[in-house]
Amino acid sequence: MRPASARSGGLPGERPAGLPGWWEPLLTRAAAARTEDFTSLRTPATGARPSAVLVLLGEDRSGRPDLLLLQRAATMRNHAGQPAFPGGAADPDDRDAAATALREANEEVGLDPATATVLTTLPQLYIPVSGFAVTPVLAWWHAPHPVRPCDPAEVAHVARLPIAELADPANRIRVRHPSGWVGPAFQASGMLVWGFTAGVISALLDMAGWSRPWHPGRIMELPDPAYPPGPAPPPDGSVPVADASAAATSDEVVS
Repeated sequence: MRPASARSGGLPGERPAGLPGWWEPLLTRAAAARTEDFTSLRTPATGARPSAVLVLLGEDRSGRPDLLLLQRAATMRNHAGQPAFPGGAADPDDRDAAATALREANEEVGLDPATATVLTTLPQLYIPVSGFAVTPVLAWWHAPHPVRPCDPAEVAHVARLPIAELADPANRIRVRHPSGWVGPAFQASGMLVWGFTAGVISALLDMAGWSRPWHPGRIMELPDPAYPPGPAPPPDGSVPVADASAAATSDEVVS
């Protein structure tokens, strides 16, 4: 396991008390994951901007896992209307990727960092279209609480998507970007999750053993230039979440 940071599960190899059994084998496999498990793209030696996203898994009252995602505001210049993991660019004061991911989640959806236990980080993944070198931070939401958009100009709403819904073969498709890029996607809770986020989710479903056989021949065309909007948020914007990101040039996770 990569070095643990503050608000982490403890020393390498340790498991926090009370960690649900469904975390295995995901946690063990994710902690040992390599960049090649996600993409063949390599982060350039210079020029990439460090960033991090929070891959936050909790569970519902029945003990079934779910994933926190947010949907970008439709008025944003970049990635308008797209679902995504909470996260963003690193600040000079951030001590590590976990600190960046937790800070951004707090700023975007009001997540209390003390309610999330960082378990491990995934390999840094490069997104050529934006120039970001993204470190996904895998965490357990051990004390879930209501979350909502902190700035409606940036985040339309947030939601907790059941893993069972994401893994349902009926909800899995691929999308084709106008550039020709084709990648995995999910239709869940009225949202279309594609791009970088969908790629990471797809890989994690495989690592966890949650994937079920599905038909990759189902391909949806993404319109240009507008991307498919998500559902209208409730009055307070506080719906459990979904994601998407930038497009690349290959049929891979990082897109």
